[in-house]
Amino acid sequence: MGIKKQFEKIKENWLIAAIIIVLLIFMSGGTNIVTDMTSQYAGGLRSYAGYDMAAEESYIKSSAAYYPMPSGDFAPEITERKIVKTAYMTNEVKRGTFKEAETKFKAIIKTSDSYLLNEDVNRYGKGINQYYTGYYSIKVETEKYDAVIAQLKEIGEVKSFSEGATDVTGQYTDLNVELEAEKERLKRYQDMYKEATKTEDKINLNDRIFDQERRVKYLEEAIANIDTRVDYSTISFTLQEKQSEYTNIVLVKLSEMIRNFVNSFNNLVNLVIIIIPWAIAIVLITWTVKLVKRKKK
Repeated sequence: MGIKKQFEKIKENWLIAAIIIVLLIFMSGGTNIVTDMTSQYAGGLRSYAGYDMAAEESYIKSSAAYYPMPSGDFAPEITERKIVKTAYMTNEVKRGTFKEAETKFKAIIKTSDSYLLNEDVNRYGKGINQYYTGYYSIKVETEKYDAVIAQLKEIGEVKSFSEGATDVTGQYTDLNVELEAEKERLKRYQDMYKEATKTEDKINLNDRIFDQERRVKYLEEAIANIDTRVDYSTISFTLQEKQSEYTNIVLVKLSEMIRNFVNSFNNLVNLVIIIIPWAIAIVLITWTVKLVKRKKK
């Protein structure tokens, strides 16, 4: 085929070439449109559901750090371990019986010689939707811990329960070793003060003795605090009244209905805008194919 005939062939099929170019341009832009709409829709879902990727990633990192890492002060040679116990319990009682259940709870505290450290009772809702929830923190002797837990489980229905035990033997041992060393240092300062003859030396030694006494007192209080945590376990107790079955039933507001309608209409318009160019492209392709077939005939 000569060059002249090739140019004539291109002139006859110029419409097909033009349609192909338009389709390539449209498909490139149309893909971006679809991608943008998909991103906007997904973003809307995240916003509606309260989804926050940054918060979730932060939550995953903090959850990983929750589990304790092995420590070098484990002190396996100590046979008498120092264990700190904690428990978290949530119980639910029938509607109208919260006060009765709370009275039973406080009776358990009294009979076990435990201590109520914190009490926070809140009333939520109004009318038939009203219900009570109480948050309590108590200290109970470790020897009575199991008995108190068993009694608390008898109040209403246990919705959740978890407990933990932390071994602080290594920390306790290190504090005692450090305390003995600081007491020895304090004694040396006191002996040096007695032997000092210069006023300047006595003033300097007096300041050092004062700082050393504070250091010794701090270590003694830290050790006493661990002893208290070991001797008395902590129980965080939540007592909640069962909510009414009608609590979460509410009528849809007119403003919300209008907002949903407008959002649906906007989505429909966006969909039509995407479909129309594709429909036009399909019609043009069909028409072109028919035109080519007619010319061949």
